[in-house]
Amino acid sequence: MAISVVIADDQEMVRTGFRMILESQPDIEVLADVVDGEAALAAVAEHRPDVLLLDIRMPRLDGLEVTRRLSGSDRPRIVIVTTFDLDEYVHAALHGGACGFLLKDASPAMLVEAVRAAAVGDSLVSPAITVRLLREMAPKTPAAQARRPAEPLTERERDVVRCLARGMTNAEIAGELYVSLSTVKTHLANVQAKLDARNRVEIAAWAWESGLAAATT
Repeated sequence: MAISVVIADDQEMVRTGFRMILESQPDIEVLADVVDGEAALAAVAEHRPDVLLLDIRMPRLDGLEVTRRLSGSDRPRIVIVTTFDLDEYVHAALHGGACGFLLKDASPAMLVEAVRAAAVGDSLVSPAITVRLLREMAPKTPAAQARRPAEPLTERERDVVRCLARGMTNAEIAGELYVSLSTVKTHLANVQAKLDARNRVEIAAWAWESGLAAATT
């Protein structure tokens, strides 16, 4: 089945461009494109898309508030696509539950990859943002205040998380650790359960906040 998408952005050229890029893919279907946050909420209620692409600065209701209001297990996967490379926006979006954050100068291929990743519960954040953001977030959260996993992570799970904190994809982690892709996915699923994390970005954030990622710097 095709991945269903709703696009919310107040710039018509952006919406048209995103629609053209996504609809050129055989496995993606754009159900609607809307101009503001209120319309985004209405479109989600009407169409129940798999993925919602959201700008941040929009009339009536911004993308961060839309993300907050759509928190819950039955909501669409949210990918923020914005012009503004501001850490406070990225931090708020990811902690609000977004599973991706791209800049509008990202390549068409990255946009498609982010939608596909979101649809299967994975995440993609612009590489220019990921490690910088998480590294800068870490000193603001004392390690003692980082969430404690329900069960201790195994040494191999810790290795996988360290790689994740460096911005590696699952395939890159598999190559780095000489394990199969399915093994990486299993380890990440176990870590996600132990941390009660919503996505891999929260796992990476925890790695920096807890100090686990410090050895990768």
